[in-house]
Amino acid sequence: MSDAATLHREPAESPLTPESWGKLGMWIFLCGDAMTFGTLIVTFGIMRMAAVDWPVPSEVLGINLTAFMTFLLICSSVTMVLSLAGIKRGNQREFAKFLLLTILGGVAFLGCQVYEWTHLIHEGVTISANKFGSPVFGDTFYIMTGFHGMHVFGGVVYLAVILVGGLTGRINQDNASVVEIAGLYWHFVDLVWILIFTFVYLL
Repeated sequence: MSDAATLHREPAESPLTPESWGKLGMWIFLCGDAMTFGTLIVTFGIMRMAAVDWPVPSEVLGINLTAFMTFLLICSSVTMVLSLAGIKRGNQREFAKFLLLTILGGVAFLGCQVYEWTHLIHEGVTISANKFGSPVFGDTFYIMTGFHGMHVFGGVVYLAVILVGGLTGRINQDNASVVEIAGLYWHFVDLVWILIFTFVYLL
């Protein structure tokens, strides 16, 4: 290769951009979080198999309510996808509308969870007691669903900050990756709830 060609060679771009660093950081966080949730679910399964008087979930928990809660989160994942599609097209109004619907879905989910917890405590299912059977049921149930509820609350705050950024013009088509990274978190939270719903409420 000639010296002239060498001098005019374009410098190679780094494959790691701020956007890719953000996605990598979120994936690392989600992998660690997945291990935590996995540990909780496995622990729940071990406790359940070891207990001789584990209550039947359908006789204690409100399956219809939690099925509705699951539906809410699934719908919120759809609106999250639509919000990201809107900002990628430069449609700030569509982005804001669907992101607001995603946030409202999360708030409604949390409201349903507060109602569920209040009802169960009133029925005698607490951390230290359970009139339906093993008291360990209350321990594992409140820890697992509470830990997930904290993630939903954190996601609602996270998305609200992004919504404000979009409404003020700081988040737009040029930095849509910010919304994409938040979407990864929200979809993860939704997926984890589907697993919890299956293992805790249905099986």
